[in-house]
Amino acid sequence: MQATVRRNFVRELGSGLGGIALAAMLHNDSSAAPVLHRGLHHMPRAKRVVQLFMAGAASHLDLWDFKPELVKRHGQPSDFGEKIEAFQNGLGPWKKPAWNFRPYGACGKMLSDVVAELGTCVDEIAFVHNMVGKTGVHSQATLLQATGFNLPGFPGAGCWISYGLGSLNDNLPTFVVLPDHRGFASNGAKNWDAAFLSSEHAGTLIHSERNNPIEDLFPHAQGKYISQSSELAGQRLLATLDARHASEHPEDQRLRSRIEAYELAARMQLAAPEALNLNDEPAYMLDMYGVSSNRVWPTEINPAEEMDAFGRKCLVARRLLERGVRFVQIWSGNDNGFPRRNWDSHEDVARDHGPLALGMARGASALIMDLKQRGMLDDTIVLWTTEFGRLPSTQGGAGRDHNPHTFTNWLCGGGIRGGITIGPSDEFGYKPLDRQHPTQVYDINATVLHQLGLDHKRLTFRHNGIDRRLTDVHGNVISELLVQAQVARG
Repeated sequence: MQATVRRNFVRELGSGLGGIALAAMLHNDSSAAPVLHRGLHHMPRAKRVVQLFMAGAASHLDLWDFKPELVKRHGQPSDFGEKIEAFQNGLGPWKKPAWNFRPYGACGKMLSDVVAELGTCVDEIAFVHNMVGKTGVHSQATLLQATGFNLPGFPGAGCWISYGLGSLNDNLPTFVVLPDHRGFASNGAKNWDAAFLSSEHAGTLIHSERNNPIEDLFPHAQGKYISQSSELAGQRLLATLDARHASEHPEDQRLRSRIEAYELAARMQLAAPEALNLNDEPAYMLDMYGVSSNRVWPTEINPAEEMDAFGRKCLVARRLLERGVRFVQIWSGNDNGFPRRNWDSHEDVARDHGPLALGMARGASALIMDLKQRGMLDDTIVLWTTEFGRLPSTQGGAGRDHNPHTFTNWLCGGGIRGGITIGPSDEFGYKPLDRQHPTQVYDINATVLHQLGLDHKRLTFRHNGIDRRLTDVHGNVISELLVQAQVARG
């Protein structure tokens, strides 16, 4: 029986909420088919995305954009050849990378020692070093990379993909967000909010490090008075009220979204605990991701904490992806705390980037290798990003200031060419080498959507008299990144 037929049957029986229990049972049927795609524009190469977001602005110069000129001129007065405005006071002498670089893989890509674990899969990765932003302000720059706009009020990238393609699994959310274990990055939920799209497309928060990773999924421990019969009675009452409201306000889509959210929550009570149960994973898999079964996190930021936290999110992401979640967003770094629990390394790059980078590299490399061995990397895109880069000059001797003029993204899987580097930055990593043709987030988003079978110019939503889209009025598919380029960049 088709999923759509079953869903209509459920709603006719219970007018929405009254049929939740039956819906859960029917969707648990092994013969259930996923929701049909809402309309592909062309043949896709990928069907899932993982976005790794480094909150606070990770330094491209200290991770993977090696600049020998900075090593040569380390400590000499910096000269950018033009007047620039630093965000704080970051125009000190030239600063070499905090770690040594070495070549990895058949491609010979130079990587910093702190991200050496990614050397095992560097031949799967495409690096883009000429990314540019529009601002050096964290909140605006984060929104730009997360939503395509540097102002609030626009849907996150995962929301657009949910809107365009729908779900691969009726029992789990289409778009899942795994935040940093210490808290949110700049803007918090605005980064994954559905905005003017239907609320069903918003990201669902899962705190993978908690004993109760999804809030309110189950009744509170004090709710012992809740029984199956009382819960069903409450659902029937809500169904009656919702049916009355729907008849009086047939054009109000908010009610439909709320009913679908309640129905999804009921189905998640069966599906989510299994998907998030890492006890099902063998010991060697936990070790590969850096996940510890005996976590002891001291108060100081350290590699063990970061390795466990980021690796845990990456492992949960793989489990969600293989169960049909379309878009998983993993965050590293939050907006509070000192020493810095994010990538905003104004004072000391080695101190702050070190633990975060070690944990990120371990988790990300494990995720890529795990997806590959399961045959999932072919149709899963892994996208690494941050809000902007950092300056090649020093701030306070050991830190780096903000640099929106160039930074790095990397991608792999889902038909992305591996082992390549495109769009070089200049000799200091200050701006793109070709300043007339930088890469922007619009181009990255256009390329990801293209690989998912969507034309970024045709994926639109009419709002306030404007056909809105993830790429605004910009963006070109980056043909150099594609295994078999079918669309020219222009």
